[in-house]
Amino acid sequence: MPSDTIVPEFDPELIARYDTAGPRYTSYPTAPQFHEGFGEAQLRAAARASNEEPTSRPLSVYVHVPFCFSPCFYCGCTRIITRDVSRADRYLGRLQQEIARVAPLFDRNRPLLQLHFGGGTPNFLDVPRMATVVESLARHFSYRHDGPHEYGIEIDPRYADGRYVSDLATLGFNRMSVGIQDFDPAVQAAVNRIQGVERTREVIDAARSSGYGSVSVDLIYGLPRQTLGGFDRTLDQVIELAPDRIAVYGYAHLPRLFKAQQQIDAGDLPEPAMRLALFGRAFQRLCDAGYVYVGMDHFARADDELATAQRRGTLQRNFQGYSTHGDCDIIGLGVSAISRIGDSYSQNARDLPGYEAALEQGRLPVVRGILLGRDDIIRRAVISELMCHGELDMPGFSERHRLDFADVFASELARLREHATDGLVTVDEQTIRVTSRGRLLLRNVAMCFDAYLNQPNESARYSRTI
Repeated sequence: MPSDTIVPEFDPELIARYDTAGPRYTSYPTAPQFHEGFGEAQLRAAARASNEEPTSRPLSVYVHVPFCFSPCFYCGCTRIITRDVSRADRYLGRLQQEIARVAPLFDRNRPLLQLHFGGGTPNFLDVPRMATVVESLARHFSYRHDGPHEYGIEIDPRYADGRYVSDLATLGFNRMSVGIQDFDPAVQAAVNRIQGVERTREVIDAARSSGYGSVSVDLIYGLPRQTLGGFDRTLDQVIELAPDRIAVYGYAHLPRLFKAQQQIDAGDLPEPAMRLALFGRAFQRLCDAGYVYVGMDHFARADDELATAQRRGTLQRNFQGYSTHGDCDIIGLGVSAISRIGDSYSQNARDLPGYEAALEQGRLPVVRGILLGRDDIIRRAVISELMCHGELDMPGFSERHRLDFADVFASELARLREHATDGLVTVDEQTIRVTSRGRLLLRNVAMCFDAYLNQPNESARYSRTI
């Protein structure tokens, strides 16, 4: 049975036993494996190699806008808190320098199929400032206003209105992700994010009336002061808003890594059993409302492109999560942004002074990365198959990659068979297939093939799998 037809089974006891720390696999190897031996020269070489491939891949650009008007205490993103919008001007100048230096590395005939503005708070930029960035992208890349393209932006509804959203549509944006997290006032107060339902509805309605092809919303479970009753009310309101996609993320409390989280009283966080119950409630409510569980924390309407791609076996995964355009080379622009060019990953400076200094000196701001070896490439392909499709045809994989799967992954298959005893997967000579019991534990299944997880303190770098 194809994995997309398998209805996931929510088994609290099973999930609790497997709720360990592990990667999200938006990349493999994951970011902790990036190193300073990969710099600008290696990035340029990766771009040249990508241009020379027989089949030219389209491009995807990610633009990081680090500014926020106020801190959300749960946030672990790279951001700068200020209410002075003019502080963005110097940054935008450096961003345009980066665009002008990076774009010529790629053949101009490669279409910009996907664009995503993330943050921070991308709508910290007013429409004129946003237009400046878009115009720079349009000058240097094959920017599309017509034809197939997916240009998205993350929106904080507290600082946007319907007019702003409709103005973005004239710049080419046709997808929008709206941060909600939780509408419960007690939770909002605990995380310093007071947000009303009506303003959220306004930006979603404006997106639909302006021709956006998709609207998604983000929720978080495991936040301080969350209760089943309060989260149920949030789910009622979200379902009534009827977004095309819903992401339900688990909060990772890592105050030693993320200073803002030190403002959260750990005593207000839900106990593990309650945290799991919150996810279970979201899972059941969204499935009952007609959303398809795509994988990990992603739900989509049955007619959405993500759900369709999963049924067709074309679903892919990148830094934005599940995607229908995972075959693009991803160019990360801005502070902390990550690129995936061919068989390489690279990351810009994660601090604003370091990012700006590199550009002022005429350099690209890449500070670390990794060039994948053959073993990395093969393992990335295995993990992608499992994360996106829930099954892997071992003979077919062996033929495509010119290897003997059972021989190369003998120890991994032994670990996987331990999961099989719990009913997470079935394994025979032909196929690895994730079962209904394992669909909510895809990360745990994929971890069996991760060559880096046995390193000291490696698990401390990651969030819980549920």
